[in-house]
Amino acid sequence: MNLRLNLLLLLGLLLVVPLSLLAGRVWIDPLAPDTHNAALILLQLRLPRAVLALTLGAGLGVSGAAMQAYLRNPLADPGLFGIAPGAALGAVLSFWTGYAASPYFLPIFALVGAAGAMALLALIAGRGGGVALFTLAGLMVSSLAGALMSLAISLSPSPFAMSEIVTWMMGALADRSWREVWIALPLTGAGIAVLYGARRSLDALTLGESAARSLGVDPLVLQVQVILGIGLVIGSGVAVAGIIGFVGLMVPHLVRPLTDRRPSSLLVPSGLAGALLLLVADCLCRVLPLASGELRLGIALSLLGTPFFLALLLRMRRGMI
Repeated sequence: MNLRLNLLLLLGLLLVVPLSLLAGRVWIDPLAPDTHNAALILLQLRLPRAVLALTLGAGLGVSGAAMQAYLRNPLADPGLFGIAPGAALGAVLSFWTGYAASPYFLPIFALVGAAGAMALLALIAGRGGGVALFTLAGLMVSSLAGALMSLAISLSPSPFAMSEIVTWMMGALADRSWREVWIALPLTGAGIAVLYGARRSLDALTLGESAARSLGVDPLVLQVQVILGIGLVIGSGVAVAGIIGFVGLMVPHLVRPLTDRRPSSLLVPSGLAGALLLLVADCLCRVLPLASGELRLGIALSLLGTPFFLALLLRMRRGMI
């Protein structure tokens, strides 16, 4: 079943990737290769943007599946750990201090913020902390980072800095280059590898913490794997694209009914589906006719994810999840 699903998702990607290279404000006709600046648009604008969408989407999909398995909560989202707000706080401080004007300082600040949130989360959850304490620690880190971001915005040194902060926090892949790809690709790949390495432990955890211990799962090692894997994925994603939500929440629910529901069977399809979802959403943002410019990807996914989240809540209320 999983092999067929993965092949279908790969086929979808093979169909959407070429379309994403042709679609945009300037449509490129593949039958007329002499389109003005077509090679430049494809290689320097569309291709890195598509690669970045695939990378971040795959990471968000895998992170969402891993988090829902670890917390055993179908409503869990990678942003719940506080790592995304921590990375966003770091990026906000780079705008606040003016260092964002330098090409690499914004992602460096964001990655440092993500690392700080990971360290704080591990410190609060502690060595013997269970899943419940871990969840509460993540909520606390999120609240703290959100409060500090609001403080930084309210004390913004100039209206221009405030505008840049607010715009960046909406999340987007517009105007991204190969530089952002080379930042996100290795870090996201490493995060996915760490989470994939924890797949058997996540399978055992579905039986409960006591049963997982009896099967040889070390809770501390699993906690470190989850924090590190999600931290690398979310931190690098926020560093290069801002806050993009709901992908990690939606994707596992879309593919779970097509698998045997074990976390180890869900990670790869979630990664492929996440890549497909983010690429399709980015294409739609690019081609929608808006007078004010391009629709921000974070806003588009929030508009899609909010009713999806509401539907999940209603299904849970009826006992269907």
